[in-house]
Amino acid sequence: MLDELVAAQVGRGAVPGVVAAIDGPGGLDVAVGGERAPGVEMTRDTVFRIASIGKPILAAAVLAHAERGTLALDDDAAHWLPEIAAPRVLRDPGGPLDDTVPADRPITVRHLLSFTGGLGMVSDFGAPLMAALFGELHQGPPDPQGTPPPDEWMAVAGRLPLAHQPGEGWTYNTGADLLGVLLARATGGTLGEALDEAVLAPLGMADTALHAGPAQRGRLGDAVQNGPDGFVVVDPADGAFTSPAVFESGSGGLVSTLDDMLRFGRMLRGEGALDGARVLAPEAVRSMLTPHVPPQPGNVFLDGAAWGYGGAVDVARDKPWSVPGRYGWIGGSGTAFYYYPDTGRVVVWLSQLQLDGPDEFDVIGRFLTAAVE
Repeated sequence: MLDELVAAQVGRGAVPGVVAAIDGPGGLDVAVGGERAPGVEMTRDTVFRIASIGKPILAAAVLAHAERGTLALDDDAAHWLPEIAAPRVLRDPGGPLDDTVPADRPITVRHLLSFTGGLGMVSDFGAPLMAALFGELHQGPPDPQGTPPPDEWMAVAGRLPLAHQPGEGWTYNTGADLLGVLLARATGGTLGEALDEAVLAPLGMADTALHAGPAQRGRLGDAVQNGPDGFVVVDPADGAFTSPAVFESGSGGLVSTLDDMLRFGRMLRGEGALDGARVLAPEAVRSMLTPHVPPQPGNVFLDGAAWGYGGAVDVARDKPWSVPGRYGWIGGSGTAFYYYPDTGRVVVWLSQLQLDGPDEFDVIGRFLTAAVE
C-alpha cells in the first residue's frame, strides 16, 4: 500500500522524492521513491531537513532537563533570557508595534514549551508583528547561516511586543527558538550539544543534528519548491545545512533520517525508553501528548487541533486523517511525524518539497489519510 502511494505521488510529479514509513502492530512498512537530487536516487538513509517535526525533539530535551533539575517548567524564563524580562503586550495582535501595555506576569519555561508565551506567529499574516517576525527574527524557512547568532537574535526578540499576555493565548513557532536559546544557556553549551546529550545519543539517533556532518553530507538532497516550470532548488545538497549553524534553531533547524525519526517515535511508544535507554519518565511523555492548549477557532496553524508539548494533539475526527489523541506535526520542508497512542503506530513522511500552500499539503494529507485506514 505505501509503495503504491509513494510511487503514485512521485509518478504524477507531485514531489521529486520521498522516504516514508508506517510502523505499527502489523509491522514496519517502508517505501522509498524518486530522487533526492537530479539523477541521484532517494535511499532509505537519505538525510532530510526536517523543519518543524524537530519541535517534539526539543520538547523532549527540555522535559529531560526538567527531570534532572537543570530547570523547572514554572521558572521565569528571564533567569536565562534576561532580554525578555520586561515584555510589552500589543493591545491588538494585528495593530501597530508601539501600541502596547505591560505584561501582567513573567514568561515562564512552560509558556515557551506550550507556545503560550506571547511572542510568535499570529493568523493575520498582514499584521506588523508578522512582518517583524519574518524580517527581523527570520521566522520563515530555517536559515541557519543567515539568522544572527543567539545573543544578537535575543536582543531583537527582546524588543518585540507580545501578541497576547503570557499564558492567555497561543502563537506559533518563535517560542521554540526562544526555548532553544534558553536550553543552551541553561546547560552551558550549545543547543546541539544539549539535544545530543539528552535525547539523540541515548536513542542512537546518530544522523540527527543541527547540520549535516561529514557522515551525513553525502546523503543530503536538494531542498526544492514548486516553480512555474517544475521544481526549483532553494537550498542545494551542499548548501546552508552542511556547515555549523550560526543560529541553532529549536523551531526547525534539524536534519534527520527516516530510521532516526522512527526511533524517536518508538521512544514515545515505550513511554520514554527504547532498547534499554530511558530518556524521559512515562509521565513526561504523557505530558507531551496531553493538550495544554485547546483548539483555537480560526487559527491557521492549529487548524482545529489542540497543542501539547512540541506538537499538535487531535481532539476530534474533523479531518480524514484525524484521530483523537494523535500527536505530532508537519514540517514546512515537506515532512510529517505522528504517533498514535491508541494503536502505538508511528508514521513518518520525509520529502524536501517546501510547503508553500494547500496544494503541497495535499501530498502529505493523502499519506496521513492512508495511515489511519
